[in-house]
Amino acid sequence: MNITPFVLSPSTSCWLIGAVSIEDLVSLLQFPFMQRAIAGAVLMGILGGLLGSFVTLRQLSFFSHAVGHAALVGVVLGVILQVNPTSMLLPFTLVFGVVVLYLIDQTDLGSDSVLSIVLSGALAIGVILTSLIQGYRGSLMSVLFGDILAIDTTDLILTFLILVASSIFLLSTLQQQILLTLNLDVAKVQGVPVQLYRYGFVVLLSLAVAVAIKAVGILLVNAFLVIPAATSKLISHHFGRFLFISVLVGATSSIVGIVLSGAFNLASGPSIVLVQFILFVAVFTWIKLRFRAA
Repeated sequence: MNITPFVLSPSTSCWLIGAVSIEDLVSLLQFPFMQRAIAGAVLMGILGGLLGSFVTLRQLSFFSHAVGHAALVGVVLGVILQVNPTSMLLPFTLVFGVVVLYLIDQTDLGSDSVLSIVLSGALAIGVILTSLIQGYRGSLMSVLFGDILAIDTTDLILTFLILVASSIFLLSTLQQQILLTLNLDVAKVQGVPVQLYRYGFVVLLSLAVAVAIKAVGILLVNAFLVIPAATSKLISHHFGRFLFISVLVGATSSIVGIVLSGAFNLASGPSIVLVQFILFVAVFTWIKLRFRAA
């Protein structure tokens, strides 16, 4: 097998695969960067499937989309301040998510209108700040388009901690979360701390978006959250099975996508999202054909 190293950025090394075979894939999996990428893909796939289930049911897809794209400002600020751009993503996306939810609660405008306004303003600021960057912009590009092969041990630990926190928060209060998802007014009458749960979920969602951006990039991070849950919703309307299938789809598609990206020298983030998209189309087609046959 001919393996030629080349550099994508100062901190990231990838490999060109001369021939694709089982032996080549096994050899590729022995590299530490590939092992970290697969571990990160599994963790992010599970996290995306878990949070994405509630994102889909609560119709927060546009919210996660806005948080992901507005993260451009945090990335650019990191480049300008000469700090690791990914270290700016966590606090920025967290503050942005909470502020947006607060604005939605404090205005009479629809949530889609508030999100459109804030997203447009954040993108405008991000583009303007980008013009102030001098010299090399490789770190900015890697965050925009993602590079899961570049994740390190710190990223894995951070993703794992967010996954654990999300699992504890959502699963320990699952009945209340379901009630809040299905009927907000009934949840209030039943004494569910609606605001606490809403803001807690937004905090976790914002942090999940921040860690997923390094893997799939700002442009595709929303698909990483929405597609597995949408695929699961086509298969089952029982909440427990829906949640399980969403997590399974997120984790499985991440593994398949990262292996395909390594085997065929494709971009890692888009490969994962493409696998998710193909799976969604396949499930949709299968259900339609079964319905017509019935």
